[in-house]
Amino acid sequence: MMKRALISVSDKTGVVEFAKGLINNGFEIVSTGGTYKKLQENDVKVIEIDEITKFPEILDGRVKTLHPMVHAGLLAKRDNAEHMKTLEKLNIQMIDLVCVNLYPFKETISKENVTPEQAIEQIDIGGPSMIRSASKNFKSVYVVIDNNDYQTVLNSIENNSDDLALRQKLAAKAFRHTAEYDSIIAHYLSDLNGEEFPDVEVLGYDFHQELRYGENSHQKAAFYQSAMPSDYSIASAKQLHGKELSFNNIKDADAALRIVADFDKPCVAALKHMNPCGIGVDDESIYQAWRKAYTADTMSIFGGIVAVNREVTKEIAEEMHKIFLEIVIAPSFTAEALEILEAKKNIRLMTLDFSKAQEADKHEYVSVMGGLLVQERDTTVDKIDEFKVVTKKAPTKEEMKALLFGQQVVKHVKSNAIVITTTDKTLGVGAGQMNRIGSVKIAIEQEELADEHAPLIMASDAFFPMDDCVQYAAEHGITAIIQPGGSIKDQDSIDMADKFGIAMVFTGRRHFKH
Repeated sequence: MMKRALISVSDKTGVVEFAKGLINNGFEIVSTGGTYKKLQENDVKVIEIDEITKFPEILDGRVKTLHPMVHAGLLAKRDNAEHMKTLEKLNIQMIDLVCVNLYPFKETISKENVTPEQAIEQIDIGGPSMIRSASKNFKSVYVVIDNNDYQTVLNSIENNSDDLALRQKLAAKAFRHTAEYDSIIAHYLSDLNGEEFPDVEVLGYDFHQELRYGENSHQKAAFYQSAMPSDYSIASAKQLHGKELSFNNIKDADAALRIVADFDKPCVAALKHMNPCGIGVDDESIYQAWRKAYTADTMSIFGGIVAVNREVTKEIAEEMHKIFLEIVIAPSFTAEALEILEAKKNIRLMTLDFSKAQEADKHEYVSVMGGLLVQERDTTVDKIDEFKVVTKKAPTKEEMKALLFGQQVVKHVKSNAIVITTTDKTLGVGAGQMNRIGSVKIAIEQEELADEHAPLIMASDAFFPMDDCVQYAAEHGITAIIQPGGSIKDQDSIDMADKFGIAMVFTGRRHFKH
């Protein structure tokens, strides 16, 4: 008996050539709706689905392949005599290949102003059902959901090879495809229902690239992009120059993008090992923001990642060219800047739409052994009118401006986090220490190398458990401190600040970053 293929695709790229290749290898083609029309228009001999089912498409196409003549032909075990007798008795022909891709639900909900009704109409039912039936019976049936596999399948059929390994591989791919499709639908409906943390978390990620290695050279790694990617993410960035990103590059670049997303004014953030080594802002000039970020720590920026939230100019590029940088990511580069930086072989130059920063993912996911932590991203930007002055001396206007800047920065530093800043530039960063006084000493030691001391403030991501941090800061020229408060020994820290005549404000909000 002639073999039979059922083809029903929303993406019709290459489908005509694929169908003709199947026919040349002894297949007859059954199809539906738009695919049937496409094949017929291109002189492909094709049978319409209702000739097989003896039942018309109904309910605006919602029901067309959900029929025993289809699914029995897919699911019957060829080596089971009773299955074969049943097919013969009911005059059902086997289907040996299914080529299906699904209604464009993802593409539909990605459009602006799509209504729930429009989205729901793009939930495919028959397609996933056929894919699952064919995949379950991969021992005898090819299931093809990706036009990139068309030639591979044709080669297998043309060689008359009983390629069970290929069919099993295609089945696994098909189940991943339907699982991701369902995950997108589940998230869409959960969002409509306002379910932030549902009873089951289903995530879909598409392979983006294989990495040379992970955090270390002996670890294998790959980069996957969210099935519904944010426009503001390293996965969405366009690489203009340089070798492929590494595992650590990706993590560092992600951290840099999180920082600059918090600043509307011109901002440059330089990072090493997911911590900022220099952040500079300016009211008008991106060049001045760059100068502030660079001079904040001219040593640590070597081999770093730099995010710039305005176009990179020739002036900036000339200075960047003098040092070794792993990545520069910005909305754009002038032609002159690009020419200058592309002269460096290994630097990665990337562009991204920074105007989409507020559309970044609302949640973040962290894997632990045996589980997954999910939380809202810390996108809170504290405001001066929320600060509470707790000392006898109040901050000056300039100090308050610096305190706000320090508070914006410290939330992006690994805990225990301490930063020393002026109004628009980091001077010292103490990150990831096991005790807070250790971070204070590191930050202040860096600050002593700087030549800018007015105003000079210290920001802490969490409260001071003792007054030693305040004392050390005051003894080293800090004039104002910002911290959340909340320690049982808060009064000791307040008294120490008053002793040295420095100002301190409480925010009431912690910004731990583990």
